[in-house]
Amino acid sequence: MEFKITNTDSKSNARCGILETAHGKIETPIFMPVGTVASVKAISQENLVQQVKASIILGNTYHLYLRPGTDILEQAGGLHHFMNWNRALLTDSGGYQVYSLALKRKISEKGVRFQSHIDGSYHDFTPESVIETERKIGADIMMAFDECPPWPSTKDYTQQSMQLTHRWLNRCINQFNQSDPLYGYGQSLFPIVQGGTFADLRKSSATYIASKNCDGNAIGGLSVGEPHELMYEMTELVCKILPEDKPRYLMGVGTPVNILESISLGVDMFDCVMPSRNARNGQLFTTEGIINIKNKKWAKDFSAIDAQSTVESSRNYSKAYLRHLFVAKELLALQLATQHNLAYYLSLVKNANEHIKAGDFSLWKDRIIPKLRNRL
Repeated sequence: MEFKITNTDSKSNARCGILETAHGKIETPIFMPVGTVASVKAISQENLVQQVKASIILGNTYHLYLRPGTDILEQAGGLHHFMNWNRALLTDSGGYQVYSLALKRKISEKGVRFQSHIDGSYHDFTPESVIETERKIGADIMMAFDECPPWPSTKDYTQQSMQLTHRWLNRCINQFNQSDPLYGYGQSLFPIVQGGTFADLRKSSATYIASKNCDGNAIGGLSVGEPHELMYEMTELVCKILPEDKPRYLMGVGTPVNILESISLGVDMFDCVMPSRNARNGQLFTTEGIINIKNKKWAKDFSAIDAQSTVESSRNYSKAYLRHLFVAKELLALQLATQHNLAYYLSLVKNANEHIKAGDFSLWKDRIIPKLRNRL
């Protein structure tokens, strides 16, 4: 993997660049749609490419491990072949899912023992086994195994959790270095900065992670309930420590405003279920603001879903029609809404890229953020 910064913003820490993987080049800043179980819900791989313009998507190690299982993925030649996706893939490590299974898991120095949410069976994740699972999945970018502490947590717990994540990282790196890719192309390993919302812990973790000199670095443990101001504070602090010549990935973030503010702090990569999940519930992100398309006010609105959208269906179908599809519980409602929201997110980061190149990113960001907060 190679990463090259092409432009920077003079009034913020925003930058744009090119991230080159075995499965194509990615222009940053970039948003990665979440394909939890080898599928971005309610949209085909073809439309992810043709309409959404996605260059990289995310798969979930925990879910893929449980179903379909690594044996099937390995027999298929990896996740790219299994789901017919010839662009880049990133896999998380399962650490966040372990965090979300608080009542069904036990954490130790060795790793995590957890119960499957599918059938209640017991499984063990260790740093070593997670790396081997991610090798079998075959993603271009693999995340190191970490513990994501909940918010709020005490400083003592957060510090112990961070130190455990660092020890697990060393084991991940050792396993990564002692194993080889399975499908004829290279994979990269990203460690994850933890430390909660404690500035001294975040500094310590970012310094430790930076010292490992991996291909890129991630910022985890944010967007888990803390106020946005704290998220930005921790992100800015960490970005000042992580190396400038490596991509920075803020995990699980977020709203369009979150993304633009974090780009201005120096973040390059994002993922979040929000655009696809909210789409399935009828919430649309548009160039004019946020729409709840199920509201009766749209029943006779025959204007385009979003006339400024880059997606043909968002320009050619009306708000009234999409509302009708939701009310009638037609599956097409989920498809059109998901396609629209994901394309909106991808166009947002593309516009950020273009404005960084043009030298007016900060002015553009400050001008459009009030509109992004509008509830129409």
